[in-house]
Amino acid sequence: MNIGKRITELRIEKGISVNKLANLAGVSQSYLRDIELGNKNPTVEYLSYICGALDVTMEFFFAEKQGEDELIAAVRKLTPKQRKKLSEFLTSLK
Repeated sequence: MNIGKRITELRIEKGISVNKLANLAGVSQSYLRDIELGNKNPTVEYLSYICGALDVTMEFFFAEKQGEDELIAAVRKLTPKQRKKLSEFLTSLK
């Protein structure tokens, strides 16, 4: 897996700039940019900070995306607040 490419993909899906993600994750912008470009590999600790800033679990980060449908792709683009509201709505349908 290309970790830098995956970070870039998730960052763009969330509409977050490199600078904002770096600030949220507590890493330098140049370090994050080097990771995204494949010049550096993050430690597990720093990857966990980046995943936290992206609001995804490490499990989700490393999950294969084979067969992803449009609904799942749309849910991934929601903010945490929007996901919570969607979850509440879906729960109310039971």
